[in-house]
Amino acid sequence: MTITLWHFLVVAAALFGIGLVGFLTRRNLITMFLCAEMMLQGVAINFVAFARYHGNLDGQVFVMFILAVAACEAGIALALFVSLWRRQRSLDATDLQDLRELGTPLAMDADPLDRPVEEPDPTLTPAGARPKPTAEEVARV
Repeated sequence: MTITLWHFLVVAAALFGIGLVGFLTRRNLITMFLCAEMMLQGVAINFVAFARYHGNLDGQVFVMFILAVAACEAGIALALFVSLWRRQRSLDATDLQDLRELGTPLAMDADPLDRPVEEPDPTLTPAGARPKPTAEEVARV
């Protein structure tokens, strides 16, 4: 059995479909980002498949650009996720209501997510300084 163009197209359509369903049904920004990357990979498979079918390298060139853009997008998305986590302690897309356009009504969830308990950020001891002993260490001495 030989692998034909249709085999590539089916795999690409499955990747794109799974990514689209995941993007539309999830609220976590990291999951949404990964689903968008999955859709990009489905498109990349289409480019490579049609380039192979037509016998030229144009599709591979487009895929190289897609991979470069996806790598840059991943770095920017990671910085955005860290910034949003520090600001709101959540990566739920519905928590970003203050970023909507003026005049757009609030979107209310039928089943809101449980909020985690707030914990302070851990701090590191400055270099060269001994950490302060805990109450348990003082009691042992």
